[in-house]
Amino acid sequence: MKISRKFLAAPAAGAAVLLMAAGPALAAGHTEGMADLQPVPVNDAPGSGSAMITLDGTTLDFTLAYQGLLADAPHAAHIHYAGDAANMCPTAEDDADGDGFLTTTEGAPSYGGIKVSLTTEGDTTPDSGLAVDRFGVGDDVSYSRGGVEVDQETADALADGEAVVVVHGVDHDGSGAYDEGERGASDLDPSLPGEATDPALCGVVEVSQMDEMPGGGVETGAATDGGQNIALAAAGGAALVGGALVLARRRTAEQS
Repeated sequence: MKISRKFLAAPAAGAAVLLMAAGPALAAGHTEGMADLQPVPVNDAPGSGSAMITLDGTTLDFTLAYQGLLADAPHAAHIHYAGDAANMCPTAEDDADGDGFLTTTEGAPSYGGIKVSLTTEGDTTPDSGLAVDRFGVGDDVSYSRGGVEVDQETADALADGEAVVVVHGVDHDGSGAYDEGERGASDLDPSLPGEATDPALCGVVEVSQMDEMPGGGVETGAATDGGQNIALAAAGGAALVGGALVLARRRTAEQS
């Protein structure tokens, strides 16, 4: 009895299917990025900082650090984005009324609305945009959070390098505290001084992307080196195909 070529091809086809199925399982969308935070024009806050992000799917980890802003004062910080925004930091031309103060509202056409509140604890939605008791305080701040869930639009904006990090709070008159002074009340909440909510530092999140999970251990102890796993899968698939061919030939010999 002869074994058809179709029969011989079947194990190889099956192994190929297994390999193709294993590929996506071994790879996952992973984005890392950094925003270089520099003073917003016109407001001229005497500070600088950086924001580091890691995104897996819609799960965000971040580290925010900044120096030189108003001491002993809270500084709200957010990831901003809007589909119709320029997705960049504002310029002096965004001071629409020419009063020498660039407000959060005036900056919105450049960086969009709040998508993630970079709070130190608790809620991270836009609802916490002015939760001044849960943001960093002072002129030398650094904190990290992990496992923050974001919506798909925000995840896409981060992965596409269109999200913007903004840290707020500017002591325009150098009084050493947020007060209304010449600036007046906040355009976001009239119960707050404008100095407390005006944008101080800004940076676009520049990203790098990987089609596979980075190497190294994970919490479960499973290996995540994509290249090694794929090589092992390929070797296993080759062994499967080879074994099937040997079996087929043996049966051919026995039945001839």
